[in-house]
Amino acid sequence: MVSAQDITEQRSLMAHLTRRIGFGATQAELDKLETQDYEDVVDDLLDPGESNHLPDELVLRYHTEVHEQRVGPWSAKQWLYRMVTTDTPIVEKMALFWHGIFATGYAKTNQARALAVQIDMFRKFGLGKFDLLLEELSKDPAMIIWLDNQDNHKGAINENFGREILELFSMGIGNYTENDIKECSRAFTGWTLKNAEYMSVRAMKDSIWPYGRISWHYEYREDDHDEGVKTFLGETGKLNGSDIVRIISKQRVAAEFISRHLYDFFVADEVPVPQWPYTPPKDPKAIATLADAYLSNDHDLKEVLRVLLKSEFFKNSRYERVKCPVEYVAGCLRVSCAVNKPTLLMNEAVSVMEYMGQSLLNPPSVEGWHEGTEWINSGSIVERVNFAYEVWGNSGSIEVKDITDRLSVDGDMYAEEVVQSCLNFMGPLELTEEATKYAIIDHVSRNGLIKFGDKSSKTRSQAEKRIAEILALVAASKEYQRA
Repeated sequence: MVSAQDITEQRSLMAHLTRRIGFGATQAELDKLETQDYEDVVDDLLDPGESNHLPDELVLRYHTEVHEQRVGPWSAKQWLYRMVTTDTPIVEKMALFWHGIFATGYAKTNQARALAVQIDMFRKFGLGKFDLLLEELSKDPAMIIWLDNQDNHKGAINENFGREILELFSMGIGNYTENDIKECSRAFTGWTLKNAEYMSVRAMKDSIWPYGRISWHYEYREDDHDEGVKTFLGETGKLNGSDIVRIISKQRVAAEFISRHLYDFFVADEVPVPQWPYTPPKDPKAIATLADAYLSNDHDLKEVLRVLLKSEFFKNSRYERVKCPVEYVAGCLRVSCAVNKPTLLMNEAVSVMEYMGQSLLNPPSVEGWHEGTEWINSGSIVERVNFAYEVWGNSGSIEVKDITDRLSVDGDMYAEEVVQSCLNFMGPLELTEEATKYAIIDHVSRNGLIKFGDKSSKTRSQAEKRIAEILALVAASKEYQRA
């Protein structure tokens, strides 16, 4: 068991890795990771096994509203449980990554079940070939409705999906023409909903019991597909949607576009996507490296991520990203071990993410959320501070008890020692403003020396409460808002 003063570079690197590919790690998890080779750990993480998350049926029995799957936040709660309790956090992190790019929301679909199905699709294909993921997205009922492809017909095209698959999903502005948009839209005619009429009738009554809401289904209608010759990005033929995906996926600009998204989400905050045509990448060499990996590995996203996670630019990017509300909330809950069974705390957790500016499963537009420092304002930071205090202030937390046990090895401690040790355990973090650190130390010092006593003693219980308060204050610091 590592002591408070024994935070090695290897442990710091593993903590960084788990924050980026998941939502952080407990001290016990870091104990195991610290003894392993970094590259082997990356390889293991990229080959996830069973999720072993808190069983859905248990969540549904406790939160009956989740079973209905009528409203976005209810399904978001079920997803948050999975983020917090899964053994394969990389799967949920990739689903969150794609949810931010292929932004689809409850506001237009009015169907939480369809959004849950889309997230399942991201889990299944999010670490595979980009071609396959993009084709599955094009068949996804929630996306079809979100971008009106059910209204895209032979002889009367709707360009909404055709435009966004190029502009926001794969290539970016400036890499295609208006005619490419039209030809792309023609190719996706006939990609529609199978049971739209039935769902419209059902919506009039919307009787959800006993099975909860059902979802739409995809259907390809050959009689509504434009079979004419099309020219798209320089290729001519009787192109279908699958051909469009194939052509897009092999473009160098698509490789660079996806690579910049991966860099933004896993390495360091970039400017918002609309500024990309006018603002060069933060690290052009890194983007080129990732794009090369994409093209040389047959568009396999897992292999691109492998190159990214093993790179020096990743290892040297600690605290270069502001945690989005979902990362912050899920991280607090996961690392504190505050959730191991259904709890009303999850109701507040979903609500507080919205107060912080991120309604999971309901992005503000097809553009998704603007990341980075735009997450932080006077209102959202108060919500973060309050939530951290509620979660970490629970001295019954398994992680609080573990950290208290680790600190007790060195005997009774002064406030300054304990605060520095907690900063090490929670990061390790280095507070850039000395005033913040000394304010915490001063607050803790008012109750004198921290005494630990025996594990079953009242003294140990009091020590746990004080340690829990320190951890809450650290989690509320400016530095802890970054990953």
